[in-house]
Amino acid sequence: MTGYVTAADGARFQLPVPLAWELTYTAGVPCDSFWLCCPWDQGQQADTLSWTRFTAVEEGRTVFTGVVDECELLWDGKGARLELSGRGMAALLLDNEAVGQDYGTATLEDILRDHVAPFGIQVAQRAALPAVSRFSVAVGSSEWSVLYDFARYHGGVTPRFDAQGRLILAGWTDSENLEVTDATPVTAMTSRERRYGVLSEIWVRDRYRKAVERVSNGEFVRLGGRCRRVMTMPGRSDFKTMRYDGQFQLDKSAAGLRRLEITIPILFYGKPGDLLRLRRSGWEKNGSYRVVEVRVVCDEDGARTVLELADPDVAL
Repeated sequence: MTGYVTAADGARFQLPVPLAWELTYTAGVPCDSFWLCCPWDQGQQADTLSWTRFTAVEEGRTVFTGVVDECELLWDGKGARLELSGRGMAALLLDNEAVGQDYGTATLEDILRDHVAPFGIQVAQRAALPAVSRFSVAVGSSEWSVLYDFARYHGGVTPRFDAQGRLILAGWTDSENLEVTDATPVTAMTSRERRYGVLSEIWVRDRYRKAVERVSNGEFVRLGGRCRRVMTMPGRSDFKTMRYDGQFQLDKSAAGLRRLEITIPILFYGKPGDLLRLRRSGWEKNGSYRVVEVRVVCDEDGARTVLELADPDVAL
């Protein structure tokens, strides 16, 4: 892999061949991230503080575009090294606070114009998302939360970024495009069940109508789960809106209940959103899964891709 950094003045600099690197691709938040370590000539002059963007290229294609967060120059018995880390382009929306405002009717064009375009972010794909009446931007919200609420909560589409740093506002594919079988060179598999953070019930309060709508996760309750949250809806809300808001939060909390992790000694094996069919002999967790996170690593232990899998209909 070849790494490039771009400075604040637009100048581009090619980094030395890395000794180790890791690229992480996610389905939203936490956003994509990168880390690499490369040899560094102590006499080499570079204004590392001005580095703002990072690009990774593998075999002629861009595999990561992001924001530089941290740069370290190290020296010890192993010699001089440069370590660089940062996040994907979603960081620009996560780090910036939106101006609180109310839209009589908000369209996708309004959201992109006010909350995405000012940061130089391009859109690669977009679905026909519906306009939203009385859409409000709460004071203190990040630009990412504004985009996410509009696209995911109201439009059913999870916003994410591609390897070129462009925004994708389109649904996941519903056809299986990955397969892991006995012929796949798997080096490790982990099945994890995590109850912490999963909600069993949500009470949604409308303080104006003095009404409470209760929504529960029946499966988690059956498993003995007891974790309730109380939400207060802003403004006047009908029961349909209250129930949907509560169910949405329940579904999101349940996303981390069951996860599988598979390590494959192949670089760039899959991407978030892919549907994967798992068929391994002697493994009781076979079936269809959604890829929700991909870590591509190359270090002293070799090259590999680590896939994190969830249920196909996971709420992200």
